[in-house]
Amino acid sequence: MEALKIHKVVERDGEITITGLPVKQGQKVEMILLTNSHMESASHSCLTAKRLLHSGLIGMWKDRDDVGDGTTYARKLREEAQNRSGGR
Repeated sequence: MEALKIHKVVERDGEITITGLPVKQGQKVEMILLTNSHMESASHSCLTAKRLLHSGLIGMWKDRDDVGDGTTYARKLREEAQNRSGGR
């Protein structure tokens, strides 16, 4: 199964027109529509330094015994993730 990601803006209530799809007459397809009103509002919000400071991300590893130096630990995690994904 191949997935196609197409972004459309609904111009008329309850209607979406999609053309130019790489499908043939009689071919069966499955459509999943995801509305992104929540994603749009989240993408427009700006993460300021103050919001980042109060987000819980800063200092999140401070009480962990297995972390040690946060910078070294983060570098190790990044390297492990790159090796798992084939070094992309």
